[in-house]
Amino acid sequence: MDKVVLFSGSSAVGKTAVLRWAAPTLAHRGCPPALCKIDCISDEDRHVFAGLGLPAVSGISGDICPDHFLVSNLADLWEWSRDQNASCLLIETAGLCHRCSPATRNMLAGCVVDATASCKAPEHLGPMLTQADFVVVSKTDMVSQAEREIVCANIARINPHAAVFAIDGLAGYGVDELCDWIMEQAPPPTLEGDTLRHTMPSGVCSYCVGERRVGSAFQQGVVGKMTFEDQPAVPGKSASRQKAPLTAYQKGGSPCMR
Repeated sequence: MDKVVLFSGSSAVGKTAVLRWAAPTLAHRGCPPALCKIDCISDEDRHVFAGLGLPAVSGISGDICPDHFLVSNLADLWEWSRDQNASCLLIETAGLCHRCSPATRNMLAGCVVDATASCKAPEHLGPMLTQADFVVVSKTDMVSQAEREIVCANIARINPHAAVFAIDGLAGYGVDELCDWIMEQAPPPTLEGDTLRHTMPSGVCSYCVGERRVGSAFQQGVVGKMTFEDQPAVPGKSASRQKAPLTAYQKGGSPCMR
């Protein structure tokens, strides 16, 4: 197998629509892919991919963070795609957390951005955008040329090294350029010994293991607490609020979002 290509992004930005055009285009050009969809609840997109006549598999993470779930299964996915005699493995993530970054150094990391969202939307994305090799601007048929250029300019400011492709997921316009770029990239030697480009957010608090009660008395593990500034005095209440302790992020125990 030549390479692994990751498509990350927020929910409903058009990742599946882009892959529905990109996968058969790659196959037609002699680079048949295998496809994987990581989701939390439903795997209906797997049937969309299977309808293309290409090997497809889905992973349902359930109560586990889908990006943590993906990394935990990445080596097995690599072996599965090799068994399918695929030339590349295309992976679509669930797209829940803007902070997560399941990309490794040896894969091609992509981020899909919705052109109809706010022009400031790219600023709210973490390592999935700042460390991407390529960015797909989707739903370009629904915005003007000027609006599209503003979104692309904001992306270039945040990640000046990424290749940017504007794609219409309904008609497939622009997907040829993306597939050309993917095929031009040098394949990695292997995913064995590969490392993540960025650390994952911590997920080891009491709520991760089923706690439902609210309150500090029921919180254990890595717990983030807000720090409140002093507030004006309110009749009948204390003149100020005690500042909460520093969180693990503020202490440097876990990395902050870029």
